[in-house]
Amino acid sequence: MSVVVKFFVFKFQKNKFWAFSQMGLPKKFLKKAKGLKFYRLLGTGSKTGFGLYPDFKTYCLLSVWDNSSDADHFIKKNKFLSKYLEKAKSIRVFSLIPFQSIGRWSGINPFSVNHPIPKSKNTKVAILTRARISPIKIFRFWKSIPKASKEISNAKGVYFYKGIGEIPFLEQATISLWSSLDDVKEFAYKSKIHKTIIRKTKSENWYLEELFCRFHITKDYYLKQ
Repeated sequence: MSVVVKFFVFKFQKNKFWAFSQMGLPKKFLKKAKGLKFYRLLGTGSKTGFGLYPDFKTYCLLSVWDNSSDADHFIKKNKFLSKYLEKAKSIRVFSLIPFQSIGRWSGINPFSVNHPIPKSKNTKVAILTRARISPIKIFRFWKSIPKASKEISNAKGVYFYKGIGEIPFLEQATISLWSSLDDVKEFAYKSKIHKTIIRKTKSENWYLEELFCRFHITKDYYLKQ
């Protein structure tokens, strides 16, 4: 059975200092959550979604579960999430099922995959990329990112895009939501900027570790709005 992924986007209007102060604390509330296989509380980038400056109004939680029942129980009962429900202006949730996953995140691939590639052209798709950047390559990475970020955020079929990360500058990721897999493929095959950056990451060894995953989007909703 494939894992279940819940991706939370927390938006703050007030309580921004509180949100920032929580970045090192989720283990206290999550380490004993039943069925939770992997999680990361993530900061986000400003501007087009992937910038040098953080967005102190937006934080994300990536959580990977054994099954939907455990994930749903967490949403209804966990003290960590209840605090965010109280403090955040809005909480958006993406329910995701992985169908392709390559690479490692902190030495493992948290997304076990046995779900088929979507055949319907109307199936919405999420893309998650994550990389740990070599310190000696960091200038090349950040010099190339603004153009790529702008191109992805403006690509046909993209309706959500955000740069996310664990450690500023060195451990970076992106999540994007697309109207269809065809839109993803069109961007990947036709974008010259995207193809150039992919080629550079390989030839110049920008990354010490990287992961790429594609998901079915089974649900996109707000816990609080």
